[in-house]
Amino acid sequence: MPTTSPEIGQSIAAAGVKTNYHDQGRGFPVILIHGSGPGVSAWANWRQTIPLLAQSRRVLALDMAGFGYSEPQADGAYSLERWVEQAVGFMDALGVEQADFVGNSFGGAISLALAIRHPQRVRRLVLMGAAGLEFELTPALDAVWGYTPSVENMKTIMSTFAYDDSLLTDDLARLRYEAGMRPGVQEAYAAMFPAPRQRWISALASPEADVARLPHETLVVHGRDDRVVPVSNSQRLASLIPRSQFHQYGQCGHWTQIEHAARFARLVNDFLAEADAAA
Repeated sequence: MPTTSPEIGQSIAAAGVKTNYHDQGRGFPVILIHGSGPGVSAWANWRQTIPLLAQSRRVLALDMAGFGYSEPQADGAYSLERWVEQAVGFMDALGVEQADFVGNSFGGAISLALAIRHPQRVRRLVLMGAAGLEFELTPALDAVWGYTPSVENMKTIMSTFAYDDSLLTDDLARLRYEAGMRPGVQEAYAAMFPAPRQRWISALASPEADVARLPHETLVVHGRDDRVVPVSNSQRLASLIPRSQFHQYGQCGHWTQIEHAARFARLVNDFLAEADAAA
């Protein structure tokens, strides 16, 4: 992929990880953490969300270690703890004391764990199609984490993400395939979630007792037709988190931020604006 790719933003060292990130807008910061699909990056995940939120706040979207254009872990070892450390190190490197967090799927698990471990660093929390609790591995998630590289396999994987098949173009599948084929990227991805994969759901899960003690105002969002992470996971999150609200989109799969881009951004912005007004 050429170095002019829009996926490449700025670079900073975050807890020892050379981290690629995007920084747009002004105001109270919101940090966006992407999911764990093959070929994913912050830009691929949030390209429609970033400009909409950046109209009223500072938007920071980073590639987690081993994804996108951030460097992989030198020892090939990945864990929830290390990704949380990277996110906190990212805040420290930019001098951001506190931020709102929006986490998608795998990114929801990271955001949730960060809020539990570092509650003072989080103002409000948005969990979208989030992991972060124990649930039974779905066939779709097993296929996503078990992806082997080909354009055809990428298109099959992407079909599990969206409710609306019109989003799944050959060009998009090829772009995601090519992104995942850059040197070291597929090797890093294969090292993260090897079979048997139920254990990686457990590894990303936070204890329910800790979730139930979260003090943060939290917006939980899920697509009703999600085949990757079951909507029941978000229903449980919302029932556990004391200061939470739950929003479900019909005719929507795992890609809420893409399939309902404008509605999702408006919902998130309104939720975060309540805290802006109270500040």
